[in-house]
Order: sequence, then structure tokens, then C-alpha cells
Amino acid sequence: MTETPETGTPVTPFGTRLRAAMDARGPLCVGIDPHAALLSSWGLGDDIAGLEKFSRTVVEALADSVAVFKPQAAFFERFGSKGIAVLERTVADARAAGTLVVMDAKRGDIGSTMAAYAQTFLEPSSPLFSDALTVSPYLGYGSLEPAVELARRSGTGLFVLALTSNPEGAEVQRAVREDGRTIGATMLGHLAAENAGASPMGSFGAVVGATLGDLSSFDLDINGPLLAPGIGAQGATAADLPAVFGAAVRNVVPNVSRGVLKHGPDASALRGSATRFADEIRAAVSV
Repeated sequence: MTETPETGTPVTPFGTRLRAAMDARGPLCVGIDPHAALLSSWGLGDDIAGLEKFSRTVVEALADSVAVFKPQAAFFERFGSKGIAVLERTVADARAAGTLVVMDAKRGDIGSTMAAYAQTFLEPSSPLFSDALTVSPYLGYGSLEPAVELARRSGTGLFVLALTSNPEGAEVQRAVREDGRTIGATMLGHLAAENAGASPMGSFGAVVGATLGDLSSFDLDINGPLLAPGIGAQGATAADLPAVFGAAVRNVVPNVSRGVLKHGPDASALRGSATRFADEIRAAVSV
């Protein structure tokens, strides 16, 4: 365990907390993505009232059953300060209910700016304090150091974009360095080094798309979590996970957003959909 610098109180690392949540509730991560079309399909306005109703419904319906929520910050930020206030309440309510929160903000910069991004989401005193944050390493992995350092001190985690599901990502992530390694493989190597010796699992994860097919040429065994978008609406299924992730499948955190959220606003329908995905994923990764 680490200790908070202010109080010396032991903090359980994110990887330990995530492993416990995955074992207890299954590894499903549900996105909270209130884009305009989804709000409309729920019969809600594309406004603050709709945003708040949507977010509160998802948290109340699922917070006692899923391991992780992943709010997409952009869908809240587009409403300005009032949207950020809704995001603050959503994060606080989810964490108070015992669900881990991975903030999907994909921040990436250098120096004091990266440090400020980290403080926004990983500093315990911040109104947006989350259990983990998605980050972009494409200013160089070393640019993430302020976030890595704060995550270690605060017992939080990072998910680094490594092999993403969008087709455009390949032009960067599959590019080959002078040493013959791809950029994506290089990022995975850095994360494995961050997680060395951690038990039961490190706190520094990678984002790896579940739609990418055979990834046997990459070493996904980073001793950390693998956040896997693509299940459901993007075409991947729970049954695909063992073939994509191989021996690392036990550490996969599959993210489902539209596949669950399209069943709202009925709370029981949301719960039923999340339960079905969780059961399918648990069965697939336990093989």
C-alpha cells in the first residue's frame, strides 16, 4: 500500500481494488455516454435536465452491480460549467455506491499542464476525483510522468491508449520504431515496467480494442488491467475475448456503452442488459 502525503493513511492501490471488484461483480465496465442521440432515444432533452436525469438513472440502476463506470467527460463538458457540475455529482454518487470510476478524458500533455490534468482527476481533494483516468501517451510516454507519480501517491490508476479500436489509430500505434518495435508494443512495455512486482494486479493499464482480432504479436501480459472497448455496438462479443487477449484475458475489463444504455430509461431493462453482458463476459474469461 501507498500512503497519502497529507495524512500518512494507507491507500489501497487501484489495481488491488479493481481486482477485488472484478472478482466480486464480474469485469464489466459500463460507459456513461450521454450523447444527443441517446438522450433523445430516452425521451430526454439535449440539455442539463436531460443530462442529469440520464446520468442519475444509470448510476441508480447499475451502481450496486457493475464493477466499473466509465463516464465520457466530453459529453458533460459540452454543456460548460453546469455540465461539469453534473459530472461531479455523477462521479461522487457512483463512488459513494461502491462502483469504481474510470474517467474517460484521454488527457495528454507535458510538464505542468499534464500535472494539472492529473490533479483534476486523480487528486483526492478534487471535485472530479476518480479511481482512474484514460491518458494519451503520444507526446512520448515520459510526458505522462506527472500522472504516473500522482496515481502512485493517491492509489489511483491510469489507462494508457495503446492499441485502440478506431481504424485511424493504426497509423500511429502500428508504426515501427528504429529498434523494430511498434509504438503500441513500446507503450505496453512501459506499462509492464510500471506494474512490475505488483500483486494481485498493477494499477497502470492499457486501452486495447476488443475488435482488433489476433493480437498474438503483442505482449499483453503487462500485469495490469486491459480496458477493452468494442463489445456490443462496435461488433465484438464476449466470446471473442479469449482469442483477442489470450493469456491476459483474466485482466480484461470489457467496456459496453450503447449495448447497455440503449435499453434505458427503464431501470430494470438497464439492469437486465448489464447482467446479460456481465454473465457472458464472466463465462468467456473463465474458460
